[in-house]
Amino acid sequence: MDSKYFNLIVVLVIISVFSGIVLAETYKITDPYIRLNAEKKQQKAVLEVMPGIERFEDISKEGLTVFQGFDSKGNKRGIAFIAEGNGFGGTIRMMVGFNPESNTLTGMTVLSHLETPGLGARIQESWFQEQFKGKSADDPFIAKQDIDAISGATISSKAVGDIIKDTLDKVKKVYGGEF
Repeated sequence: MDSKYFNLIVVLVIISVFSGIVLAETYKITDPYIRLNAEKKQQKAVLEVMPGIERFEDISKEGLTVFQGFDSKGNKRGIAFIAEGNGFGGTIRMMVGFNPESNTLTGMTVLSHLETPGLGARIQESWFQEQFKGKSADDPFIAKQDIDAISGATISSKAVGDIIKDTLDKVKKVYGGEF
């Protein structure tokens, strides 16, 4: 082998190893902060989707992330749960509030998504999220039928409705009347 190529290969290997080490160390340093920020965002979302609660407890089970909300007197005021599924661009993750007594949603907020900027990403807009507040759990959650779809992003709109409906059905099945 020509020494010119050998030297080139050695340099590329050294650069690759060094880059890998830098990337791994950066991940180790930033990962706890990323997780902490995600946890704070999730806690804030629980309070947003269950108006009137003062505190909440994690009552997750069977792969479902669910929080029980309590008012200032300690009375149960509903639940919030994470609804997650595939959209057009990737995974959509939402926090959804639900009042079992009235069988209605109390709110919804998008925690994360990979939808197309300017189109599917509009699922984060308040007008879109507000339409779920007060919605009966018995509704079909179908875009262009009982959910206003985002123009040019029908797949994302449909995905949000499907994810909420599917997860709500699972939550009701797993928890029954426990909340």
